[in-house]
Amino acid sequence: MKKKYLIFAGLIIVVGCAVVYRMMNRPPSAALSPDEQMYQLLADAGCMACHVENPPLPFYADFPVAGKLVKEDMRKAYRAYDIAPMAEAVKNGTLVGQVDLAKVEKVIQDGTMPMAKYYLVHWGAAVSETEKAMFLDWIAAYRKAHYPNPLAAADFANEPVRPVADSVPVDMRKVILGELLFHDTRLSADNTVSCATCHALNTAGVDNKQYSEGIDGQFGGVNAPTVFNAHYNFVQFWDGRAKTLADQAAGPPLNPVEMGHKSFDDICARLAEDKDFVKAFTAVYPDGLSQANITDAIQEFERTLLTPNSRFDKYLKGDKAAISAEEIAGYELFKKYSCATCHVGENLGGQSYELMGLQADYFADRNAELTVEDNGRNKETGLERDVHRFKVPGLRNVALTAPYFHDGTMATLEDAVRAMAKYEKGVTLSEEETAKIVAFLQTLTGEFKGQMLENDNMK
Repeated sequence: MKKKYLIFAGLIIVVGCAVVYRMMNRPPSAALSPDEQMYQLLADAGCMACHVENPPLPFYADFPVAGKLVKEDMRKAYRAYDIAPMAEAVKNGTLVGQVDLAKVEKVIQDGTMPMAKYYLVHWGAAVSETEKAMFLDWIAAYRKAHYPNPLAAADFANEPVRPVADSVPVDMRKVILGELLFHDTRLSADNTVSCATCHALNTAGVDNKQYSEGIDGQFGGVNAPTVFNAHYNFVQFWDGRAKTLADQAAGPPLNPVEMGHKSFDDICARLAEDKDFVKAFTAVYPDGLSQANITDAIQEFERTLLTPNSRFDKYLKGDKAAISAEEIAGYELFKKYSCATCHVGENLGGQSYELMGLQADYFADRNAELTVEDNGRNKETGLERDVHRFKVPGLRNVALTAPYFHDGTMATLEDAVRAMAKYEKGVTLSEEETAKIVAFLQTLTGEFKGQMLENDNMK
């Protein structure tokens, strides 16, 4: 009799738990708009309980052991990803970033969020199959509406990465002036350095040096990124201090290590001595030489530095034979290990700031003295969270742009791939996995002016 009672009581508890779980874990009402449903999903799944700056602490955060673990999990969660901008954008109807879409999509697809230990306590946080479908359907619809991908074949229209456009609208008169200025050494104090010195177009827009050399044999403190496809970056420089290509173009001429001018007045005075150039310049910019006009022309030229029609682009456009089985496998690994959650869009990157050393301490292992440049975005914001956080580099033509990382410490693609897996994902790649990912990355080399981009340093 006692045994039957225990069985019956157990059934009552199981049924009761199931009823409570069902009540707590309901998908958003169909009466809500898609955006309202998405906001509720983010809240119900517990995303905003950890991935924000100052989340409310649960009652068990005061427990001696559990509380310490909880607070550390919350610290790591916010360090890894701040979901507040996405939640606010969904709530207010402003634009959600491509990286946010990719990150949320990936963890929902994999079922890695919310963490099991979270929804064991917060029953309503577990994502049901219905809610998973709602998440993924909303993301696909949002991409289609706000990031249309007409160049891709239907099978790839919802991919987090996109083909490079053949061109973007530009003013060709400005482009011509900008190209002249890009190659003009008069932008440096001693007439020895131009933009092209560190970003030569015949060497894939880089100089293949750890640090670039400026006037008087001085070296900078960060690796020079390529100018190709920089049009797609949401900001410029590793630390994001330039909002536009024009802002970026204004930096090096006044940098004492790079080009060394005291002011743009000095640059304008030097260019003004060239009467033919002034005549051509004022025909396009009637108000004449100025920092704003000079950098605007350089920006317009750099917007033409696109490299479409890579083999990978052809694959995305529907040519299934454009890349090999090994390269396709590399792309699948690239997505499997979440590389495509940060390396998104046309440039496969350049859309967010990310922490260098999410799963392991890159800077401790580097065994080199820290520099001010290692602070990354923190240089501009002063925020502790932004220490070692950098703008994600684009991966287009990456096979031609060694060495890699902001500090130029990775000599080969293989080195860079293994390091990213270790420090960002906590994964040790096999030689076979590394080879496949590298093979995929080599398909990202595109065309410039109708010819496959090359690097004369590698010939």
